[in-house]
Amino acid sequence: MNMPLLSNIKEISPRPILIIAGADAHSRYFSEDIYKMAAEPKELIIIPNAVHVDLYDKIDVIPFDKLEDFFRKNLK
Repeated sequence: MNMPLLSNIKEISPRPILIIAGADAHSRYFSEDIYKMAAEPKELIIIPNAVHVDLYDKIDVIPFDKLEDFFRKNLK
């Protein structure tokens, strides 16, 4: 687990946090742990049938609509 991020998660809040993880990613637990620790506003998106690296370059699994919604809502 990335301890510097865990120890600093409270300093990030209350800034909006969007976490995206593949359902089959070995690191999914880390995304879920960070999500639980973060204060609102926060959002966790789990992409079905995806591993970590799928979210880098598999255009068909990247949730562009969710990204756009999140940034439109939170970058004012």
